[in-house]
Amino acid sequence: PLSPVLVDCLVSAPGKAILHGEHAVVHGKVALAVSLNRRTYLHLKATSDGTVCINLPNIDTFLCWNLSELKQLLEAGQRLDFDLLKRLRDFMGLTNGNLDTSNMATLTFLYIYMSLFGSGELPSLKVSVWSELPTGAGLGSSAAYSVCLAAALLCASGAIPAPLKEWHQEDLELINSWAFQGEMIIHGNPSGVDNTVGTWGGMLRFLAGKIIPLSRVPLIRILLTNTKVPRSTKVLVARVKDRINKFPPIMIPVLDTVDAVSSTCEKVLTEMTREPITGEHYNTLEELIDINQHLLNVMGVGHPALDMVCRVTLAKGLHSKLTGAGGGGCGITLLRPETDSAIIQSTMQDLKDCGFDCWETSIGGPGVQQHSPFSIKEEILEILNRYGVPRVTEQEDGLTL
Repeated sequence: PLSPVLVDCLVSAPGKAILHGEHAVVHGKVALAVSLNRRTYLHLKATSDGTVCINLPNIDTFLCWNLSELKQLLEAGQRLDFDLLKRLRDFMGLTNGNLDTSNMATLTFLYIYMSLFGSGELPSLKVSVWSELPTGAGLGSSAAYSVCLAAALLCASGAIPAPLKEWHQEDLELINSWAFQGEMIIHGNPSGVDNTVGTWGGMLRFLAGKIIPLSRVPLIRILLTNTKVPRSTKVLVARVKDRINKFPPIMIPVLDTVDAVSSTCEKVLTEMTREPITGEHYNTLEELIDINQHLLNVMGVGHPALDMVCRVTLAKGLHSKLTGAGGGGCGITLLRPETDSAIIQSTMQDLKDCGFDCWETSIGGPGVQQHSPFSIKEEILEILNRYGVPRVTEQEDGLTL
């Protein structure tokens, strides 16, 4: 059962964007992934009604199960692994045909919950999640969800320290390894980049399966634009591979150039943490963005909607590139420290007029975090509140909301 300290837990984790190196990374080149300052928030609350509930208002999913039903799935003495996963799939009636977002999110929750609590008494709890990240846009929304689930359930099980204590490196590694299992349930064969960014935040370098978090990165403001054009990562990865096979002498140097762009960008960002940031740093970052966008078009993963993002922003003197798989999906636009807020607002309006979603945010922010209700935006607390976050009055804590 939950210890009394752990009846309530509020955590969040960031999304991610690929700054440079998408597609080239599949062919053994460096990619740079960064945390996005748009987050997924999770509230876990112990209850006493003999049920476990998950509320996912973003995807209109609200489910409860009787603990007695779930207990029957835990066969004594069996290692929790794919056998449990199979039993959960059967229990939820999931044939391969209906693995939609809601089913995958639910399956991931039940799997981590039962794996962590299965050897003892299953606790009665309610978990509510709200995300600022669109699903299926290549921004790591499923990983942010898995990281939040892992952190909150590990906290509740006593495996890592209770809310508002500092997590150490080994706690973060444990969160990350459970989040990776969640990603495996959702994606089959993930790289591990998304959950690692969600856990540690900041920026990491990904090369040939090795993930190296970079110790310090500057916080950089960007516009994030979702063209809402759906695409299949698998199809786009295959398209690049075909082009490489068809024109090796042309395409292999292109991949090498992308690799050099990633490495140059990493060098510039490291410099920016060590010395005063200058306009020259931003000029270089802008040029690298332009170069990489052209290279991605050469690889065949561009899209007219992404060209439109580049054109609209360049008309305001801003530089953009696709992020992720391309073929639609999302683009990022670099904002300089001196960029006038009126220019930012009018650029965002122009992008919205194209039918796109657009947010001003930043990259390089913190990874998974624990919160008190005071440290969370009012509107997010409002949403989580509907599903059982306690309202904290100002007197109780001497803090004001």
